[in-house]
Amino acid sequence: MAIAMGDVAPAQAQQATGASFSLKLPAATTAPAADEDGVQFIGTATVLIRYQGLTILTDPNFLHKGEHVHLGYGLTSERLTNPAIALEDLPPIDLVVLSHMHEDHFDKRVQQQLDKNLPIVTTPGAAKALKRLGFVRTIGLSHWDRLDVEKGATRVRITAAPGRHGKLGAQALLPSVMGTVFDFGSDPAQPDYRMYVTGDTLVYDDLKTIPQRFPGIDLALLHLGGTRILGVFKVTMDAQDGVQLLQIVQPRHAIPIHYNDYDVFKSPLADFALEVKAAGWDDRVSFLAHGDRYRFVLSKTQQR
Repeated sequence: MAIAMGDVAPAQAQQATGASFSLKLPAATTAPAADEDGVQFIGTATVLIRYQGLTILTDPNFLHKGEHVHLGYGLTSERLTNPAIALEDLPPIDLVVLSHMHEDHFDKRVQQQLDKNLPIVTTPGAAKALKRLGFVRTIGLSHWDRLDVEKGATRVRITAAPGRHGKLGAQALLPSVMGTVFDFGSDPAQPDYRMYVTGDTLVYDDLKTIPQRFPGIDLALLHLGGTRILGVFKVTMDAQDGVQLLQIVQPRHAIPIHYNDYDVFKSPLADFALEVKAAGWDDRVSFLAHGDRYRFVLSKTQQR
């Protein structure tokens, strides 16, 4: 496993449920502001997650409108939007969660300017690639591996969930991808709040194991867009797929992300809104513009 961190320790041996690791971060010097708990949508799959003084950044992509990313095999894609926050204007980040190594999730600007000492939780393959780029604190998690993060009195467990970035025929040409389950609170078995981020995946049978292992998901962030490579091969969920995944995972609430930022995204958010309404999910889905926030309601008394 790609562990290159002095402050990350194996908590136990590999089991059927995955390996367990721990990460201890320096405690905050000031009391956390409770009204900051929640997510802020920056653009693409880039989200700021704040919980009791802990700040997590997902899939950092900070290119601007008109700039291009390289997707491999000579393919490029143009960004059609601007991020809500510039990379240099981010608040202090405690760790990064990267679903996979594609430039629309970890662009060249980020590769050059992001602090090389930031802990980055990702797939084993991406962890190795990041080390070659000079990032020294990479944590590679295979499916069901978990990382217990501690920052002062704040606790969160991060578990790598299944994902498949394309159908089996095209999978060999694409990087491995992980979804992520965040269990916020001191007891991961009864978390204060449980969040699932899909990563760039299509719907397939392995995703059905997620609600079996992690019932009572409070919030799901869905990577949509119906991304098509060469205009033909679908490699992320479209509108219908997104609703199908909602029906599988059954979160209390959901937010679509990764839907309008690049010209390879072919499934408009409006299509997802129509599918959501037709499926009777409109009261359980929030549509965030770039920069908008969604606040957590944290309580151990929530009915799970």
